[in-house]
Amino acid sequence: MDFNLLVDAVSQNAAFLEQTLSSTIKQDDFTARLFDIHKQVLKEGIAQTVFLGLNRSDYMFQRSADGSPALKQIEINTISASFGGLASRTPAVHRHVLSVLSKTKEAGKILSNNPSKGLALGIAKAWELYGSPNALVLLIAQEKERNIFDQRAIENELLARNIHVIRRTFEDISEKGSLDQDRRLFVDGQEIAVVYFRDGYMPRQYSLQNWEARLLLERSHAAKCPDIATQLAGTKKVQQELSRPGMLEMLLPGQPEAVARLRATFAGLYSLDVGEEGDQAIAEALAAPSRFVLKPQREGGGNNLYGEEMVQALKQLKDSEERASYILMEKIEPEPFENCLLRPGSPARVVQCISELGIFGVYVRQEKTLVMNKHVGHLLRTKAIEHADGGVAAGVAVLDNPYPV
Repeated sequence: MDFNLLVDAVSQNAAFLEQTLSSTIKQDDFTARLFDIHKQVLKEGIAQTVFLGLNRSDYMFQRSADGSPALKQIEINTISASFGGLASRTPAVHRHVLSVLSKTKEAGKILSNNPSKGLALGIAKAWELYGSPNALVLLIAQEKERNIFDQRAIENELLARNIHVIRRTFEDISEKGSLDQDRRLFVDGQEIAVVYFRDGYMPRQYSLQNWEARLLLERSHAAKCPDIATQLAGTKKVQQELSRPGMLEMLLPGQPEAVARLRATFAGLYSLDVGEEGDQAIAEALAAPSRFVLKPQREGGGNNLYGEEMVQALKQLKDSEERASYILMEKIEPEPFENCLLRPGSPARVVQCISELGIFGVYVRQEKTLVMNKHVGHLLRTKAIEHADGGVAAGVAVLDNPYPV
């Protein structure tokens, strides 16, 4: 998995992260707070020796000038990459529906898919390498978690391996978490081998108490998924900088084939830092707004700006240093198709749709040695073309399955 290698390389390159995010952290408080923790951990010395990445790289098929499709990356998710559990269940749903309709041949074409098993395999490997058989996996959960069944699928896979998971919030860690003299992490008196974040990717998820809890976790010897550097590696600004000539070669020396494969998936990505380059990008977007998307340094969906909203935002930002907290991206234009979306509260009807394909990747590194790097499944989300932004959690997209033809 090329993107696993790239994310891992970025996370280990402190100079690249500092240079890349230098303008962003001056304008975006959330990224700045994450970067402050990163600097504190580096200053004290990184305690963890096992590093775990559970990533999801999202793509759409771009229509090229000659009509042929090309897979282009939208983003890579390095924290709380969701729907691996639910995506493991959707093949059975569609096979069942097709079988009920006596379409057994079509049902047999639905691809097998079990990301939850592969994601759990990565956590299990990190737990094993930690080297304490009585230690637990700590899942950092939101207090009111809507997506709990997606998470439970991974927890159940771990339990089948006799690896126990405890669910706690940041507030719980603040009150009951501690480090011993070797910086081993304990919660409620139980040693923690792996910390799996399913919270902590949006500003509203952090109070002052939560920031203190995040720092405690990052200082610990436990394997974090992700550690703070890997979360920073997944920011939009890093994605944009990786598209610059020579960056991939610098981060992945001696791997020209991987570099070529990665670069082939890049859409146009443009810096909005103050200066001639940023001015030109803004001018191009204002002249042809339908060709671009404005992206802030945010995860969780529903944050991007399109069309007239983007135009108004760029007009407000163009003379402000705040623009450095955004990037501009070429808008990917997939070929629409007809499908029937089943959503609560909406009648089932055939509409024009587009799909987004996510590829789950897992890697585990011990010290400097990569001990696991694999693709573990996929996620397909489909939505009506009338919705520019928003995903499954926003009630816009639905979980789907690829159908080979």
